[in-house]
Amino acid sequence: MKAAGVVVAVAAALALQTTLARFVIRGTVAVDLGLVVVVYIALTSGPVTGLLSGTLTGLLQDALTSGILGIGGLAKTIVGFLAGVIGTQFIVAQPLPRFVVFFGATVLHAVIFIGLYVVLDLRRYGAPYAGVTGQALGNAIVGVVAFQLVELLPGALERRRAQRSRIRR
Repeated sequence: MKAAGVVVAVAAALALQTTLARFVIRGTVAVDLGLVVVVYIALTSGPVTGLLSGTLTGLLQDALTSGILGIGGLAKTIVGFLAGVIGTQFIVAQPLPRFVVFFGATVLHAVIFIGLYVVLDLRRYGAPYAGVTGQALGNAIVGVVAFQLVELLPGALERRRAQRSRIRR
């Protein structure tokens, strides 16, 4: 069941990401939903699940884009594993630590991704600091909001059921 949930979450994120691809800010997408899902899964399920979800998400994103197949997969695999390790070693239960993890994961992903392209001499990047910072902020905000919504949803459903049962009496 856990594997099916991961696949559904990754598929939903990639489907939403491809529909939002037309909203581009200065050549970069403001939020990488695939990365947000990988970090979320890694924080909630641990390093192995983070590693596997990062591999799946990265390779699928590479296949859907015009880039080199495997570079995004490697970057998301490393980020997923490290986010899972952080989630098991530190208490990441409040919005601020989660924000920091999402922000740091996005920066690390960009360093690996851009670094591999530069080292392999496949593409030249200028100074992508503003783009990476903007995406890191966007990913961190979306990630924290997603955590809050997922944590509040079961409680909201319980309250709604309890309210309906009181009305029926």
